[in-house]
Amino acid sequence: MKILVTGAAGFIGSKIMQMLAQRGDDVVGIDNINDYYDPRLKYGRLRECGIAVEGDEMEWGTPIQSTTLPTCRFVRMAIDDKTSLDQLMEREKFQKVVNLAAQAGVRYSITNPYAYLQSNMVGFLNVLEACRNYGIEHLIYASSSSVYGMNSKVPYSEDDKTAKPVSLYAASKMSNELMAHAYSKLYGFATTGLRFFTVYGPWGRPDMSPMLFARAISKGEPIKVFNNGDMIRDFTYIDDIAEGTIRAIDHQPEGAQCEGGVPFKVYNIGCSSPVRLMDFIEEMESAFGQEAKKEFLPMQPGDVYQTNADTSKLEAECGYKPHWTLHEGLQQFMAWYKSDKNPLKS
Repeated sequence: MKILVTGAAGFIGSKIMQMLAQRGDDVVGIDNINDYYDPRLKYGRLRECGIAVEGDEMEWGTPIQSTTLPTCRFVRMAIDDKTSLDQLMEREKFQKVVNLAAQAGVRYSITNPYAYLQSNMVGFLNVLEACRNYGIEHLIYASSSSVYGMNSKVPYSEDDKTAKPVSLYAASKMSNELMAHAYSKLYGFATTGLRFFTVYGPWGRPDMSPMLFARAISKGEPIKVFNNGDMIRDFTYIDDIAEGTIRAIDHQPEGAQCEGGVPFKVYNIGCSSPVRLMDFIEEMESAFGQEAKKEFLPMQPGDVYQTNADTSKLEAECGYKPHWTLHEGLQQFMAWYKSDKNPLKS
């Protein structure tokens, strides 16, 4: 199968690209490698996929062949560059697209709203138009648990209302789902949205709690504990997320089996074992072998008290079942964090 993966230098995207190529799919990954966070982490993920070119040597639009994965190539490209995206689609004749490119981060959307509209709205529209115009069978795209907003009913089900997001990031992801449904209805190609819950593991984003906590603990600095530690998150290990995503890639919605005859699906993808923030910190302290200094702070704008995924739909329809416990996942994360593979260790 020939598959395009956008956001391929990202935390989830790089893992998906690697796993698809390892099983024999013909994969092209694209990413603009922006500086939202340290690009060294992005180049490090690409090296894990055999893409060893970095910095100024990586020319925009020029395919780079993986040295370790024969069916994997990478192109530096942004999804909001419609002309370049169309040229790539015309040349490569993909069957499926996995869109993981997006401006991430709930708190960042408070201070940088236009970045979200450009990437998450304009960029996503370009992807939808490319799918329509170049015969894509199935688009799989990243949504987010943040679409549930302040929903007090837990665990979150795909059937819950999602009309009241509490951040622009969440609103952009909810808009993506509505746009995908419209394109599936109008043009008949299948779309699958994945509402990711909190993802952690080796090569994770430095703006998320595991990396922030590990860095602070290693330097003897206080960690910021929001809502005075009274928060609950559905932490999900990266390997479980990647496996579930690939199961969704392989499970293409059929209109005859979907509501209204539209080949459109949305799935929660999480661990279904929510953890209190203070318990998570305690587990990190155990893995690090050092107690953390804690700075207790109020809830941040755009944050929610609890996330908890009901993954029964993904389990029933795609066979998804998370395997990694928090203890096992954090042990793997800390081993990577302390290793020479981590470019941000110092």
